[in-house]
Amino acid sequence: MTRVMLLRALKDFTLDATRDLLLPVRVQSAEEEPQERPAEVHLMRLPDSSAAKKKAPYIIHQVITGKDEQKPGKRQTSSAEVRSIFCVYDPDEEEGGLLLLNLMERVRIALLKQGVLDSRYQLDLEAGLETVSYPDDTAPYYAGEMASRWRLPGIVREVSANGR
Repeated sequence: MTRVMLLRALKDFTLDATRDLLLPVRVQSAEEEPQERPAEVHLMRLPDSSAAKKKAPYIIHQVITGKDEQKPGKRQTSSAEVRSIFCVYDPDEEEGGLLLLNLMERVRIALLKQGVLDSRYQLDLEAGLETVSYPDDTAPYYAGEMASRWRLPGIVREVSANGR
């Protein structure tokens, strides 16, 4: 369950780091007034992927890979590769690109400052923290992603009384 708990800690951290960054939301009907709100944060997928454009702005944190290993004479280690997908909306293409960059930078800088989440998940800067903004022409939606690797607490082996 530690990878699930990592995602939950990352969600709480991201919500806190971005809560005061208000981003435009696309007006869905003529009766609606233009609105702004912080990005929603989701784990693994959007609740309704067919409404991806209606959900913007949002961030999705996904565990992509995990690795457990134990070298001879060493403690067992665990890690997880996390992909964070960012999506924003803005009818102005220049402003939309800047809003995406601002949201991604807010999370990147906060992660670099904090380094450890929930006192047990450590950002692995030896692996690097990588960001990319998608160059595709998807206006008025803009997307990018961040890749991070996390060191997780190792799993303690349980040994029965008869040694099996």
